[in-house]
Amino acid sequence: MTGMWALAGCVQIDTPDKPIEINLNINIRQEVVYRLDGDAKKLIEQNSEIF
Repeated sequence: MTGMWALAGCVQIDTPDKPIEINLNINIRQEVVYRLDGDAKKLIEQNSEIF
């Protein structure tokens, strides 16, 4: 236990001279996949003016 107290005083934290810069190169790609039932597809084709 006494050894731990001796080590506790040895830790030093200094602030950096320059600001921390974090570069994030993020590529987000989203795909939407849909399937229509045959009857629904025919209905949409017949009534394409409402869509």
